[in-house]
Amino acid sequence: MEAAGAAHLPAGALPVNGAIEATAVEVLLEPLPQEQTVAGHPEAGAGELGSFRGAQLGVWEMTEGTATDVEADEVFIVVVGRAVIDFLDEDRSIEVGPGSIVRLAAGARTRLTVTERLRKVYLA
Repeated sequence: MEAAGAAHLPAGALPVNGAIEATAVEVLLEPLPQEQTVAGHPEAGAGELGSFRGAQLGVWEMTEGTATDVEADEVFIVVVGRAVIDFLDEDRSIEVGPGSIVRLAAGARTRLTVTERLRKVYLA
């Protein structure tokens, strides 16, 4: 199987009938809005890879820190890093790390605490 190497790839670079390395996709990070930031100074960003059957496909990354969000329907796989996702309306949490496959429901209120810089491949 042929995959792109360590060079950074621009967003939208997923070839049809091809492969890329999720860690090589360029993701530009920006500080999260103050109203979402709970702890630390997290930055986040995404590199879109296109669409698949009407859903957006991409790579998302966040640095260490804690932030809140209201989720969209999404499935993602953690590539690198570790975090805890607190589901604020359900009073429960899950820990995620490399290889974790996660499904989020639209409207779920979450608090994400990233303990190791997190990168995921998402379909939303």
